[in-house]
Amino acid sequence: MKLLSPRGFGVTCASLAVAAGLAVAGCADSIDGTPTANQAEATSYKAEAASSSAAATSSRRAAAEAKAIADNCDPFRDTTGPAVSRYNEFVDAHDANAGDYAAKRDTAVNTIEDAAKTVETRVATAGDTLPPDLAQKFNDYVTAARALAAEARKMSYTSPVGPLNDASKKVNDALNAVRNACPAR
Repeated sequence: MKLLSPRGFGVTCASLAVAAGLAVAGCADSIDGTPTANQAEATSYKAEAASSSAAATSSRRAAAEAKAIADNCDPFRDTTGPAVSRYNEFVDAHDANAGDYAAKRDTAVNTIEDAAKTVETRVATAGDTLPPDLAQKFNDYVTAARALAAEARKMSYTSPVGPLNDASKKVNDALNAVRNACPAR
């Protein structure tokens, strides 16, 4: 049997019979010469490998970003909702000069600060996988929530409400900015 090597050199091979009726081809001669790579094919292969690697990296990056967005956006309403509710209960108690005013204020402050810390931790955990513009919206909420907690902490029955209302507006704006930037669930 005569075979051609990839470089066109002729090689003579002999077939050997095996007891089970299978034939095995074995080559008795070696090929002289130096192997060389086809540079055009090698360059093409390297370009394909680089392109494939870039696509895989891009796909991993997109998956990490989608996870970071979901990890931050999905729980946002559940994290901030109780803070809004406790704050509104505090405002109602303040407006009514209710006896449990101070307790509701303290509960509101703690709940707002807890929400801010939770959001801040999630953003930090996501790191650079969270799109920068969305991360900034979350950070704006954290800053506004902490400012609202600080203003609420200062409140007494006779305190002016202007600074509290301003801080509340900033939190509402920050909440809406995040909600509008996050995909609908």
